[in-house]
Amino acid sequence: MAKPELSYEEAREQLVEIVRKLEAGSVPLSESMALWERGEELATICQKWLDGAKAKIDAARAEATSDKA
Repeated sequence: MAKPELSYEEAREQLVEIVRKLEAGSVPLSESMALWERGEELATICQKWLDGAKAKIDAARAEATSDKA
């Protein structure tokens, strides 16, 4: 898996800010669409980080289980 360009925390913080702007409803439609698209990209980055973390945990659990056997 290629490492995302942003850390999980950076991507999540940017995503939170985008959600705040969109929920406020104070941006024009064209900007809202651009923010939505960037939010989708950031959500994907966050999901990649979470999937990677889960894979590491699953691997560690499998190794710990096989060590006990």
